[in-house]
Amino acid sequence: MSKALENMTREELLQAAKNLESEKQKLESKAEKLESKAEYLQFRIDQLNRLLFGAKRERFISSQTHGQMSLPFDLPDEEPEYEETEVPSHKRRNKKRENHPGRLPLPDHLPVEETVLEPEEDTTGMKCIGKEVTDQLEYDPGKLFIKRIIRPKYIKDVDQETEKCAGVIAELPDFPIEKGIAGLGLLAQIMINKFVDHLPIYRQIEMFKREGVKIPSSTINGWQESVCTLLSPLYETLRHRVLSQGYLQVDETPLPVLDKSKKGKTHQGYHWVYHSPLENTILVDYRHGRSREGPKILLKDYKGYLQTDGYKVYDIFAKNPDITHLNCMAHARRGFEQALDYDKTRAEYAMGSFQKLYAIERLAKEENMTPDQRKELRLDKALPILNEFGKWIVETYKTSLPKSPMGKATAYCIPRWDNLIGYLYDGHLEIDNNLVENAIRPIALGRKNYLFAGSQRGAERAAMFYSFFGTCKKNIVNPFEWLKSTLERIPSHKANKLHELLPQNFTSPIC
Repeated sequence: MSKALENMTREELLQAAKNLESEKQKLESKAEKLESKAEYLQFRIDQLNRLLFGAKRERFISSQTHGQMSLPFDLPDEEPEYEETEVPSHKRRNKKRENHPGRLPLPDHLPVEETVLEPEEDTTGMKCIGKEVTDQLEYDPGKLFIKRIIRPKYIKDVDQETEKCAGVIAELPDFPIEKGIAGLGLLAQIMINKFVDHLPIYRQIEMFKREGVKIPSSTINGWQESVCTLLSPLYETLRHRVLSQGYLQVDETPLPVLDKSKKGKTHQGYHWVYHSPLENTILVDYRHGRSREGPKILLKDYKGYLQTDGYKVYDIFAKNPDITHLNCMAHARRGFEQALDYDKTRAEYAMGSFQKLYAIERLAKEENMTPDQRKELRLDKALPILNEFGKWIVETYKTSLPKSPMGKATAYCIPRWDNLIGYLYDGHLEIDNNLVENAIRPIALGRKNYLFAGSQRGAERAAMFYSFFGTCKKNIVNPFEWLKSTLERIPSHKANKLHELLPQNFTSPIC
């Protein structure tokens, strides 16, 4: 090798050096790509492990201690010795637990069932000087009973002209299911059990069996279908009411649906959830898939603000001149939270900026500000933070590997930045999409219990009741009281006044 080098000319040596330098750069570039790929794959593994075994909460506590003062004295190296003294047993027994809140106060509206316990000793001739009262919160499981309607029949005097007798009897009230044996309370409770308390029908059947009543599943399914048919016009009224609002938040969640064409197989359907923060109303719409056709059809005539996550399906609405598209700040924050373990310094700066923005929102809520006051506060306090943070995101993106956690977090924000800061336009707007995500939780809980919908019609029925009961929850309305009252009133209610029966217009005791 040394002899070969000795025989090479200066130009050949320079060329060989250039070739080696070029090869070195290629290897360094390849190593950098492999390192970036390894870091990205490790990030994915960590996220999967967190999803399976870790905490879901995205809480951030800064490693910097702001305003913490040091102690003005040194702690002793050894603990001082204390003389042990024996505490009398009667004092130990009477000592109350510190910070104990005491007995749970019982609600005043509950009925009271009194039981008087007399001493076993004969109290004849004794004088009662008082009573010791002990209250317990008791429960008696719901009972089925027969509601029997008896209508006396009367006969008038014989008509002299026709020589016929006329009978008189009271008319039956309108029932939600004509000639059905299920009463209002039973129908309402079956729906509440399934769509609020997430009890599948087969579990409810077992509950009825414990009461000595056998109800076939086909009968309950028929009752559900009849109730859905009765409430369908009200569901359309709710749909029109929600879509007429000028501000909507949208999100979607999957729902396996049994495929009748393939035995034992399911297809992935989706419940699209629309939330109106202005009126606290929920609309759930079932679609066969997750494509843009679902929201595109439903929102074809919508005008106003539309707030979503970063799913690309929603980008089509940004091109609609009648719709102002907003994005969710919580989703933007999530990427930086995931980068904390990989780029701590820069990720903590980003999380600190989000903390400042949410502190402003919290202040507006605590002060119970009007929308105009909240807008003014945001422009004064949040806008400077967002301007500085936006510039930092662009600079950070330039110096981050594209597939690194920090690169992905900044890449998510840059094309959506105008939509992320769009909540500054109006004080009615929210900084994130968390309200609609909270509305999705009951659907997810129900899915874990009944696993799948039995048919597309079943998924549509579920969408209807999740809309009604979600609106009840948002407006602090007792869903059982609302549904029972609505089933009683809707058969004879005027079609042009169905909005009066919507949950947000119903008054009931607080749950």
